[in-house]
Amino acid sequence: MTGPDGPAARPCVFGTPDSVYVRIVRLALIEKGVDHALVPVDPFAPEGLPPAYGERHPFGRIPAFEHDGFRLYETGAITRYVDEAFAGPPLLPAEVRARARANQILSLADSYAYRPLVWGVYVERVEKPAQGEDVDEARLAAALAEARLCLAAIEALKQGAPFLAGARPSLADLHLAPMIFYFRQAPEGAALMAAHPGLEDWWSRMTARASLQQLGLAAP
Repeated sequence: MTGPDGPAARPCVFGTPDSVYVRIVRLALIEKGVDHALVPVDPFAPEGLPPAYGERHPFGRIPAFEHDGFRLYETGAITRYVDEAFAGPPLLPAEVRARARANQILSLADSYAYRPLVWGVYVERVEKPAQGEDVDEARLAAALAEARLCLAAIEALKQGAPFLAGARPSLADLHLAPMIFYFRQAPEGAALMAAHPGLEDWWSRMTARASLQQLGLAAP
């Protein structure tokens, strides 16, 4: 493993293994072929975050990241650093318009897709019933409407390419994949994905990748 100035220390990712955004960072590291450590930090633990964690992330979110004494938080900043700091296949296209498209889809996933796909659909339809809680059907319906818009927009931007921004996977694909993994576990989410064959084909390509398989994202 090498960095821009030669051999680099093993990077650490701080968070929980089931977090969407922790998984995004780890997918980027795995795609680059970078060995890393996952340091357990659970913001939902009864005792709360470790007091010292505020030095890593003043807003108390996960993930945080450290590499060779360099600390970062915010997933987009971390994954772009990973892409530039380590050898391995590039995770953003070289061509300026394709790179802009990847960044556009990445931003769309963060700004518009994450909340309805994960919290609005997966949590309401899958997680809450598993915990014996009632589903908020109005919230679920609103989230499905948002999800439908997001999927249509992403499929249109994909423009028939094998991956979201071209012939190779990019940070856009790695950002969206953990969200889709949760979304598809809800029957309504699976049905919406099936209505977008371009995204279904994309998901088949993504689940064939060793990075998703390593993190347990290859099914459903």
